[in-house]
Amino acid sequence: MALKIKGIRNKIMTSQRVHILKNVIIFSESNNTILKRIAESLTDVYVEKGQEVFHKGDKLDSMYIIVKGSVDVHDSSHIFTQFTENDFFGEYSLIDSSTRSASVTATEPTHLLRLDQKVFNNIIHDDIEVAKSILKALINRLRNYNILEEKLTQNSIQIHNQRDELEKQRKELEELNNTKDKFFTIIAHDLKNPFNTVIGLSELLMERYDTYDTKKIKDFILQINKFSNNAFNLLDNLLQWAKSQTGRIQINLQKTDLFELANENLNLLKGSALKKGINLTSIVDLGMYAYIDRNMISTVIRNLVSNSIKFSRNGDRITLIAFSKDNYLCFTVADTGVGISDENLSKLFKIEENVSTQGTEDEVGTGLGLIICKEFVEKNGGTIWVESKLNEGTKFTFSVPAIGK
Repeated sequence: MALKIKGIRNKIMTSQRVHILKNVIIFSESNNTILKRIAESLTDVYVEKGQEVFHKGDKLDSMYIIVKGSVDVHDSSHIFTQFTENDFFGEYSLIDSSTRSASVTATEPTHLLRLDQKVFNNIIHDDIEVAKSILKALINRLRNYNILEEKLTQNSIQIHNQRDELEKQRKELEELNNTKDKFFTIIAHDLKNPFNTVIGLSELLMERYDTYDTKKIKDFILQINKFSNNAFNLLDNLLQWAKSQTGRIQINLQKTDLFELANENLNLLKGSALKKGINLTSIVDLGMYAYIDRNMISTVIRNLVSNSIKFSRNGDRITLIAFSKDNYLCFTVADTGVGISDENLSKLFKIEENVSTQGTEDEVGTGLGLIICKEFVEKNGGTIWVESKLNEGTKFTFSVPAIGK
């Protein structure tokens, strides 16, 4: 689009042009004689609102100074910056006539002064000092651009960090929502069901006690005992988990022998294993000391052993093992039970996944015990992992920091 150039009667006075040039950084160090010569070489250009001064890809050989009005520097609809009164643009075109990387469009009726490269070349040819002063000003301008670019880079990094922080907060909020959903699922279903069974069986005993023989009554009592224990274990895990989520569990790290913890939990759960015909043994050596919260890690061992009992059959074995690795002690609960499918393996230790599988004698579970194990192990500076194959067995292993004897 051709630019509209007004006649001589619309030109501003030379003295006014000199004043304008003094405010342009690349001419600020030039003397009045040179400024007057440049001023007399300027061309008045008037651009209507929406009219382009030049388009991206055009070859430009002129510099522009804004007397009045404003322009946008843009690429299609993306605006890089805006220039207003006393601003200038295209100064590098006085030296290099390469194609433009952006378009410039007037945002209102705008009066420009144009300095052509050919005129500029004639001026600096006659006076080398002009070239020196302009070059110096251009270097300063480039330096300012570099400072601005550095600030923009820092702002970009800050924005990136803020975005990462927002993403982190979003994930934390998502985890909190998953925690809440899991909690209500357990309350509404998994904790309610065993109590409904116990209530139903006890009501039958109360209403029809005289119609049942001793064998039937004993069977009812065994069922009530089993479901009551399931409900108690689930409730205990819920309380432990709730404390962990609200930060009410205080960690008390101390020198602890894993041999003692293994035997304590073995003696506690041996009766449950014997009832199912499972061989429960420990081969943890005496004097395997770790720096841990005794109660937390005892809860972890108890949950892992209970889990193995739940998914083992008559004649299966459960073995407690401990070994050193680097600066850690690793504790393994290995069983020869039914194993875990690859699909369910990937869901373990995740609050948002609902892994609820019945045991070999219809024991119920929610996967919450394993989630507590993971949280407690990590609070003690360790990690937990699992290896399993269907119908061959499972090994849960966790590590905790070791200390010397």
